[in-house]
Amino acid sequence: MNTIKTLLVDDEYLALNLLEEFIKKVPELEVVAKVKSPIKALEILNQQPAHLMFLDIQMPTLSGNNLLRTLKNPPLTIFTTAYSDYAVEAFGLNAVDYLLKPFSFERFLQAVNKAKEQLKYLDRAGEGGQLVLPRHSRDFFSIKVDGKVVKVHFDDILFIEGLKEYVRFICRDARHVTLESLKNLEELLPADNFLRVHKSYIVAKDKVRSLNGNMLEVGEYKIPISRSKREEVVQAVFFE
Repeated sequence: MNTIKTLLVDDEYLALNLLEEFIKKVPELEVVAKVKSPIKALEILNQQPAHLMFLDIQMPTLSGNNLLRTLKNPPLTIFTTAYSDYAVEAFGLNAVDYLLKPFSFERFLQAVNKAKEQLKYLDRAGEGGQLVLPRHSRDFFSIKVDGKVVKVHFDDILFIEGLKEYVRFICRDARHVTLESLKNLEELLPADNFLRVHKSYIVAKDKVRSLNGNMLEVGEYKIPISRSKREEVVQAVFFE
């Protein structure tokens, strides 16, 4: 993606102008609109979808949080706010980052770099913005589970099971179910560590203990292998 189309939403002109000045210093970013009203932002997104949105939280008529909730396929979102109280909720809404006003250009650039990294994953997956994505580090996910934001470290994952629209993470000491697809996770997880072995399973290769027929033993669990993948799985798990 060469140009990242960016929407600015804040009810303060000074905040909008500062964001625009920062964005001018980043060649990949292009401002498609800057608006003071979240209702206007909805209209713009219906007309010309953006890749990235800088979004204030406390605004009249509709808060930034609630604006994001109304969007079926929201752009990647960086919250900008003077209040730290909403941070957990923001990450529960899959925000890329949370900029606490006043923020420096360096802090702004850090958030933009996170968004650029996530856009690479989205381009690869070909999906519309609902991926579970790594936050702050490449060795863990942040996912929403029962209204909480939970960190899932890659190294703790034994396997992931697909459950129609949901996935279940089986970890060393925990189990988590979240709204996601195996297809998206397969694109996102590091291929050196994880392998799709069946239409319903991704396993951590280093957690496999043995192979018995067409069943992998992962901890106390037995995971089926697709017949068409057996040779690939044996090579990847036991010889690479």
